[in-house]
Order: sequence, then C-alpha cells, then structure tokens
Amino acid sequence: MSRVRDQLDLFAEAGGRLDAAPLAGQLLKWIGNKQRMAREIVSAFPPDFRVYHEPFIGSGAVLAELAPRRAVASDVLAPLIGIHREVQRDPERLCAAYAERRDPFVAAEDAATRDGLYRAVRERYNAAPNADDLLFLARSCYGGVIRFTLAGDMNTPCGPHRPIAADTLRRRVDAWRPRVAGTEFVVADFEAALDAAERGDLVYCDPPYSDSEGTLYGAQTFSLDRLIGAIDRAKTRGVRVALSIDGTKRSGRKVIELGLPDGLFEGRSMVRVGRSMLRRFQMEGQSLEDEVVHDRLLLTWPA
Repeated sequence: MSRVRDQLDLFAEAGGRLDAAPLAGQLLKWIGNKQRMAREIVSAFPPDFRVYHEPFIGSGAVLAELAPRRAVASDVLAPLIGIHREVQRDPERLCAAYAERRDPFVAAEDAATRDGLYRAVRERYNAAPNADDLLFLARSCYGGVIRFTLAGDMNTPCGPHRPIAADTLRRRVDAWRPRVAGTEFVVADFEAALDAAERGDLVYCDPPYSDSEGTLYGAQTFSLDRLIGAIDRAKTRGVRVALSIDGTKRSGRKVIELGLPDGLFEGRSMVRVGRSMLRRFQMEGQSLEDEVVHDRLLLTWPA
C-alpha cells in the first residue's frame, strides 16, 4: 500500500479533468473494454475530484476518456502496466516493437503460417512475460480474450481478424499520451490501490465479473467480498467510488444476483455493453442476437 500512497506525494496541483476532445479508437483490444461506453460512464462522475484512481486499468479506455489531471492507475499484471508506461515514456519504441511482430504476421500467405507466428510470440510471452509481446497478443488473439491455464500460461488462440497497422496504433498512442500525462501507472493489488485513496478522490473499479469464465485474466484470484470491503472503507474516508459490475445477460433474460450490502451504493444505472465477446469466443463465432449484455454502474454517492 505504501508504494501506491507514495505516488500521491507527486500531486500538488488541483485535480479534475483536462480539456480534451472526444476520443476515437481503442488502444488495446481487450475483453471487457469499455471504449464504446466510456463517455456514458464518465458522464456519471463528479467534476470536482482531487485524484482519480483506477485499480483495474485494463485497456485504459475510461481513464483516457476522463483525461484526469492527476491519477493513479494500477493492475497486478505487470506487462499490462508496462504497455501503459511505454505509451508515456517511449511510444516510438513501443510502436516499433509492435510492427516487428505484426507485419510478418499480416504478410503470411496462409492461416497456418500466421498461427505459427502467433504461437511463437505466445510461447515467448509465457516463458518471460513482457509488454511488447502482450501488446501484439492482445491485438491479435481471439476477441481480446486474455485467458490463462491453471499453470499460468496464456492459451487464447489466434483470432481471425487483421490486427491494426502500426501507423494506426501510433496515431492512437499519440492521442492517448497527453490524456495520461498526469497518471502514475503502478503494479499493485486492487485493495492496496483503494486503501491509498483519500478524501476528495474518485475511484472507478472495473473488476473481473462474477459470472465470467474463471480462467480469464484477473478472474482466478479475484474476490468480490474483498473489493466490497475496500470500497466500504474508502467511502467511510470520504472517497467517491464508482463500480462497473454484472447486470443482465442474454438480452435481459438472465439477471446476475450479487448480494451487495444495502446502503453502500446510493446511485445506480444500467449501461448497455453490447453483444458478449466472451460468448462469441465460447460459441465459436455463432450468432449473438440473443446475447446482449448490460452492466450495472453503481455509485457510492447519489446519482
């Protein structure tokens, strides 16, 4: 926790948002990416926060849409944090590393060759997890579904799509970079990140969902009870917390029951996510007309 709290000593200026134009295009292809609904989520946030915290940073879509002046963004997956840090520190090198992996993959003459190139990167990542390989894998794996075996190896197959060009990635990195200039990216557990937030801060949580496949990245060791406890402590300190969590699936026919404590959340709404990419992955590309998902957006302050 002290590592995360130390980051706050860097922030002497007032918080709030930068004056940034609407954002187009996602930086990472990532399961649960909130790019399409980021503006709707951000519209529920108060304008007068001190420091913004995002303990499950994922693709960073909500962070980039908000464009906070001061922020701490964290995750337990070190290579993911490495990607976000490289956007800040060395975007030229990051984009060149992506092109080095992506261009031979796209130029391959047949699917078997492409699959072989993909598997080689995946094996290298599993042997020594790193930001450069993860960026390519997230952009080229099936649906951005980062899934692990029980032994801890990523095993998502190659996707059928064409990963975005390096020039396109660079334009998105250029758009992202000023929006995260005041953000400190930290490798940390979500509970430590939440416990570091102080009165006047704003926290947005987008954790693994309870109804998701257990081998998805982040889902193996996630505890909703531990998260709820950390949110409760934060609220008591005067921190405002927003939580995206399971709502309805199968076009409203399945309501996810979470058993959340009464009184913790004072505002709530439903955000249409769209068709489930995880179900697309599980159903091998079959029609998803009946698989529309809505998330709950819960707030610890009145909406």
